Amino acid sequence: MSMISFIPNIIFAILLSVGIGYFIKNVKKLTRNIKLGRDVAVSDNKPQRWKNMARIALGQTKMVVRPIAGLMHIIVYVGFIIINIEVLEIVLDGLLGTHRLFAPLGAVYDFLIGSFEILAFLVIVAVVVFWVRRNVIRLQRFIKPEMEGWPKKDGNLILYIELVLMFLFLTMNAADFQLQQLNAEHYVKAGAFPISQFIVPLFEGMSIPQLVIVERTAWWMHILGILAFLNYLYYSKHLHILLAFPNTYYGKLVPQGKFNNVASVTKEVQLMMDPNADPFAASGEEEGEPEKFGASDVMDLNWVQLMNAYTCTECGRCTSECPANQTGKILSPRKIMMDTRDRLEEVGKNIEANNGEFKPDGKELLGDYITHEELWACTTCNACVQACPISIDPLSIIMEMRRYLVMEQSAAPMELNNMMSNIENNGAPWPYNQMDRLNWVNE
Repeated sequence: MSMISFIPNIIFAILLSVGIGYFIKNVKKLTRNIKLGRDVAVSDNKPQRWKNMARIALGQTKMVVRPIAGLMHIIVYVGFIIINIEVLEIVLDGLLGTHRLFAPLGAVYDFLIGSFEILAFLVIVAVVVFWVRRNVIRLQRFIKPEMEGWPKKDGNLILYIELVLMFLFLTMNAADFQLQQLNAEHYVKAGAFPISQFIVPLFEGMSIPQLVIVERTAWWMHILGILAFLNYLYYSKHLHILLAFPNTYYGKLVPQGKFNNVASVTKEVQLMMDPNADPFAASGEEEGEPEKFGASDVMDLNWVQLMNAYTCTECGRCTSECPANQTGKILSPRKIMMDTRDRLEEVGKNIEANNGEFKPDGKELLGDYITHEELWACTTCNACVQACPISIDPLSIIMEMRRYLVMEQSAAPMELNNMMSNIENNGAPWPYNQMDRLNWVNE
């Protein structure tokens, strides 16, 4: 066999290496950005965490709360996962110079290829439905202000890519099937083609060399498209394909209504409430008083919250369930996550431009991306957390930024400041002296 015959395999190996190498580079960049967040203890109750990951990320249990979208998403999700088995064969064929390497599996192989084709067809149907919902029906949650520009283009581009990949897969199989019927060299009879057989009439009258060109072109475009899509994930909302599993594993396990307290502040309150405590017994340094209360920028958030931002699918379920948003307030939990991700990306580029060191750029997440009005519109009802299909917690970011406003800047709304003053002076939220609190009974 001449060296020339190995050229396609060499070219394939080079392209595969470049694609995977660039993907690894993006993963390293992603990991670096997430690690900019503060450390947080999330290693407790591992059995429950594994159960949540299996139930929510793998089982898609929260997706089917909305049956139509949930069913369509499951079809695309299952199709994406299972068709990757076929991608494995393509990769091995490309490296080894074989064709349909798994064909000796016989009936099992026929079943697999037939299943792949049915799933590919269902993915096409689901993608068309998703496109119609976004661009024709224009569901309310897809036309919010934060979805203008790139987010809208990204959502549609993903649909187009998935559509093209599925058509390439079916075209490749149809041409392969026709070549099998013509007993073309190297094209052994293997596989079942319940969908692509209907494409075969388009190739009638073509010669074997022409069919080989069609099959090989679709084959190359399909695998190169998958490699391109893999590297596009970092720049797309579809990064959740990779991050949904760790995100649900590290999701919050405590009841949704329970908020975290600053340890040093909790200790101060306990000392105040204990008449026998010595207020000078422990210093703030020993108690680990934080350098900053709350968060004004992404580096003040913990790494799970930053991973939440990268995992956001921009589906808008959180925003559509938000009572503040429903009543016309500018708060959108989805925008909170998108803004956090955008600011984190900006910080990451700053670090890259300055040889691994962040140099202050005069910007912060609070103020430059997320406004005070958005933060104080939140009712802390947890509807957004409950609605998210992959355990993202926008409320935790809102509460950390509120904490910063109150404890670092004393920038709470007047009503809240009045309430806190009343609690401090009167022991209750109302502006009445404790001795006068029951006067209403006499009236």
